Parts: sequence; structure tokens; C-alpha cells
Amino acid sequence: MYQILSKQPLADAVYAQLRERILGGELVPGDSLPSERLLCDMLGVNRGAVREGIKRLQESGLVRVRHGGPTQVLDYEEEGGLELLPSLLISEDGHMRVRVARGILSLRESLAPAVARQAAQHSPADTVHRLRQLVAAMRRTEDIGELQQHAFDYWGALVKGSSNIAFRLSYNTLGRTYEKIWALLSQVMAEEFRDRDRLASLAEAVAGGDAVAAEQLAREHVSIGTLALNQVLDAYAEHAKFDLSRLPTG
Repeated sequence: MYQILSKQPLADAVYAQLRERILGGELVPGDSLPSERLLCDMLGVNRGAVREGIKRLQESGLVRVRHGGPTQVLDYEEEGGLELLPSLLISEDGHMRVRVARGILSLRESLAPAVARQAAQHSPADTVHRLRQLVAAMRRTEDIGELQQHAFDYWGALVKGSSNIAFRLSYNTLGRTYEKIWALLSQVMAEEFRDRDRLASLAEAVAGGDAVAAEQLAREHVSIGTLALNQVLDAYAEHAKFDLSRLPTG
């Protein structure tokens, strides 16, 4: 059932509600959205908000707008982009979509070594300095929350140092996706966040322009978290009892 919208930019709210209905499977490829007038009535918003919300759906590859005809739902797996990942990871009822999560892990495993290799090939001095700073900060703490943030910043610096805009945009999307399960990651990926020595070696490989070593170190590092997360996903898929809403938020 559609809900009356309020307390946020109306176009954003229109987009969010319709997006969830498409990603959640309530509206499937080939379906037509209700008319603008009907959406205005159902959502309690003006026509401008509906039009802007639908425009954003179109930009996200979720619908096709036909002038003079109905707006048609598209197959987001065929038409969508990485920006949909954060919305796909957690369903509207708070459950993790395991297939999406495994896909993100696979992307991370492929992306990290490539980022490290390219950062080493460029070896910018400011990147090396930042990586060494972050490793030093990680050695000064045992707090998992702090280690997690430092690790996130480390990879952000490495991505920036790669000078690859495609890597940076992909990393931005992954970052927004991680935010959805930040507390879960802090628990499950603790051993990866404690892998300071390998991150230190990776920083020095980047400093020395050793692309082969940087690629290998990055692959070894992210495999720690991948193994742990896949174990959690296996248990989740088998029992479906992982209540994400009960995880701590800090």
C-alpha cells in the first residue's frame, strides 16, 4: 500500500518509495507505473514532485518514460548502474539480500588488487604519506571502531592515489553500501582491520612503485574479510535468523 509522504524533500521521497517497490519486486519489468495524477493522489504530493521522482527513476535505469504513454518499469539488472547497490543490499523489511552481498564481495576482491597495482604505478608522494600516517594510527589503537575507520580511510587514500576515476566512483558506491551494514562489518571483519603489518607492507610497495607486490598484498589483505563475511552469509542464507536491526549502531 502506498504511504502519504512528508518530512523530507518530496521528490526524494517519491523516488525512494517507487524505487523500493521496483527493487523489492512489487513492480516488475514490464509493469506500468500509475499515472502522474494517480500517484499525486496516492502519495499526497504535487505533480512536480512526482515528475522529478520519476525523472530520477529514469536516470537510475529503473523506468522508461514514454511521452503520451505509461511509464514502464525496466529490468534493473539490465539497465541499472552501481548506484543501486546501497538500495539493493538491505530490503525494505530489514533483511540482507545474500546474492547482492556476495556480488559486492566479488567486486571488492577484484577491485582491491587493481587499485593497489595502479596506485603503485603512480606512486604519488601525498598518497604514500597518508598511507603511512594511517598505518601508524592503526598501530596506536586496539579499538575496532577506530581500526575500521582508519582502514576505510586507507583504502580511500589508495583509490585516490590510483588516479582512476572509474575506481573512485566504484569505491564511492561501495562506501555508501558499507554504511548500510557498518556495525556488522566492525564485528565480522575485525581480523582484516587488525592486519596492520600487511597494510604497512602495501604502503611501502606503493612507495617503491612495486605494482606486483602491491597487487598481491592487497589480494591477501581483502581475502581475510571475504572469508569471514562469506561464513556469515552462509549462516544467514541457511537460517535466515540474522536480525540486522539488533546490531549496535556505533
